[in-house]
Amino acid sequence: MSVHEPESVAGAVGDVDEAPGVADLAVALGVAQRGGEDGFRVLYRDVQPRVLRYLRALVGGDAEDVAAEAWLHIARDIGAFRGGVDDFRGWATRIARNRAMDHLRRQRRRPNADAPAESLHDLPAPSDTADAAVTALATDTAVALIARLPRDQAEAVLLRVVVGLDAKAAATVLGKRAGAVRTAAHRGLRTLATILEQDGVTHFADSALRDMR
Repeated sequence: MSVHEPESVAGAVGDVDEAPGVADLAVALGVAQRGGEDGFRVLYRDVQPRVLRYLRALVGGDAEDVAAEAWLHIARDIGAFRGGVDDFRGWATRIARNRAMDHLRRQRRRPNADAPAESLHDLPAPSDTADAAVTALATDTAVALIARLPRDQAEAVLLRVVVGLDAKAAATVLGKRAGAVRTAAHRGLRTLATILEQDGVTHFADSALRDMR
């Protein structure tokens, strides 16, 4: 990232090792847009874990490489970004998804490459128990569980619940209408509830559905 006049957000957002609040992230976003590395670091610590889990559902073990490529793009263009914290999360996620799609297209063109994860429902089911998968949605095990859903439903659930985007922002990432994303997310959570019910666990999907209303 090009830095003209580095600015510190230490006084505004506190120790970067602590999770910042929304107001702090808004300050960090403004600092990052003016070239402040501290602000960019705060944004990265907030967005990267969510985006990385989403990318793992799309490209598997190549997620970190794809994420690194996406962050180079984000760092290059953040000065031209306009919007708030939620807009930034959606913008960053859309860039990451575009890089993931580019990665999958490159893999398909390689004659001897391993088969890419071209659809989420082809990913392996989680090896841990269902209870461990739903204790916290933002875990790799839970992401693998969601990956058992049809692709449109899985992406909608990941964007709404794991990445934390609202329906409008998720729709922008996917190039769909907000209503279609809401429908896909609700269907996905209902399907997930059925899967979990078979394992005797039902609270996760019901709670997620309530949170999205």
